[in-house]
Amino acid sequence: MPIAVKNLSYIYGQGSPFETKALDNVNLEINDGEFVGLIGHTGSGKSTLIQHLDGLLKPTSGQVFVDGVDIGGHGVNLKEIRRRVGLVFQYPEHQLFEETVYKDVAFGPMNLGMESGEIDERVRWAISEVGLDYDEVRDKSPFELSGGQRRRAAIAGVLSMRPEVLILDEPTAGLDPRGRDEILTEINKLNRQEGITVILVTHSMEDVAKLADKLIVMNKGEIVLTGTPRDVFKESKLLMSIGLGVPQITLLFERLKEKGWNVRSDVLTVEEAKDDILKRVGKDA
Repeated sequence: MPIAVKNLSYIYGQGSPFETKALDNVNLEINDGEFVGLIGHTGSGKSTLIQHLDGLLKPTSGQVFVDGVDIGGHGVNLKEIRRRVGLVFQYPEHQLFEETVYKDVAFGPMNLGMESGEIDERVRWAISEVGLDYDEVRDKSPFELSGGQRRRAAIAGVLSMRPEVLILDEPTAGLDPRGRDEILTEINKLNRQEGITVILVTHSMEDVAKLADKLIVMNKGEIVLTGTPRDVFKESKLLMSIGLGVPQITLLFERLKEKGWNVRSDVLTVEEAKDDILKRVGKDA
């Protein structure tokens, strides 16, 4: 289910003394099955943009198309759009409210009027997909879970709607390294194994370098770069000029290259760095 954004602009507080242009003529395309990293410093327009992709915000000008449908058009069923495009806000566990994990994850399908059998199937699937043990957590209060488990339960609540596109706004914020890695592993699995299109908003260059097929870089409400992680991180000077960086391992290898070391300058991950070093060692032996 492709998404296309055309000439999208959005102004907060239009006509008031506090008028602020958050998006300025944004154009982009997201294809089926892609893992897209959306990066930019705080205030660059990332969160405003993703809230347009399921119709939570209405453009000041421009259009958003989901599977060819202009979601700002007259008579569009936004409830159906939001079922197909699932949005997970930052700290989604703050939205947990039911007595049990099962009831919380089942809330969306119940609101769609589904039969109990289908609801049960969806809840079981969603809970297992985020790496939780269904039998262990189903009857627990969400507030008995650890922070990472609550985050997963909240994501499961969105997954139970069976979205074709999953948008996550800083899904690992506030988690310890282990919880962070576990969440990202589950998200990557949803993309690679289930074919769900993923749009990941993050400040972690390492995460998107490892996971994303495509990066979209925003600054002051505009898209300034789009491309593969390798292509985008080649523009390290531009990224740094807008308050971003590149993966630490990329920066290290760039510095080594500048000092005359025979290494790649486009390394993105520690695994690539290890392979490159071992290759050089083998050649020199």
